[in-house]
Amino acid sequence: MTPDTTTFGTLPPDALRARILHEDPWLYVIDKPAGLAVHKAGKILDNLELYLPVLADAEGIPPKLAHRLDRDTAGCLVLGRTPWALKRMGQLFAGSQVEKTYWAVADGIPTEPAGVIDLPLLKREVPGSWTILPDPAGQPAVTEYRVLGTGGGRSWLELTPRTGRTHQLRVHCALIGCPLTGEPFYGPERRPFGNLHLLARSISFQLGQQYPAVAAVAEPPEHMRDALAGCGWNGLRMG
Repeated sequence: MTPDTTTFGTLPPDALRARILHEDPWLYVIDKPAGLAVHKAGKILDNLELYLPVLADAEGIPPKLAHRLDRDTAGCLVLGRTPWALKRMGQLFAGSQVEKTYWAVADGIPTEPAGVIDLPLLKREVPGSWTILPDPAGQPAVTEYRVLGTGGGRSWLELTPRTGRTHQLRVHCALIGCPLTGEPFYGPERRPFGNLHLLARSISFQLGQQYPAVAAVAEPPEHMRDALAGCGWNGLRMG
């Protein structure tokens, strides 16, 4: 996988606040736009961290990333506003105490309406490039899926990762014969960046018993809506 230098999806700084899905004294959950990397990587310069000063506190300290989303993935992303919140979110992610659900459109329809994909994944690196491959020697990777609708040879999938491996959902879907629509790497052919149909639909967790539960939901980005509608999505907010 070679770093891409294309810049697309640049986020106007004044638009970041409009993408806040949840805000409290400890963290934000924002709706990250597809096409914007969360941090600088290789030759990709435009990234979300450049815009986080817009959300700085009264002392001018911006929030920091509590986890990552792929550049082409849209949706729910947690930002910690305090060092404690960042540390606590790390503990929750490590302890599988964060519930995440994704929506995707795939080119293909799974043979079963619901199931579990349990295939270890290995990151293979070569100079200037890397990819993710299924390998028994890799890290455990488990994804639950459910078909929410179909149409035109495509499927609308609800994906629940039980582990957090790099490109896990993308690789797992491709391995069951259902590469994601717009997939540039793991489908049958290489495609341009910028059209991946993958949304971090919802996230929920609780920092501790004395803290309120957090639940956020992101609506599908514009580039996914026609494909979702073709699979039966009626445009209404669903869990």
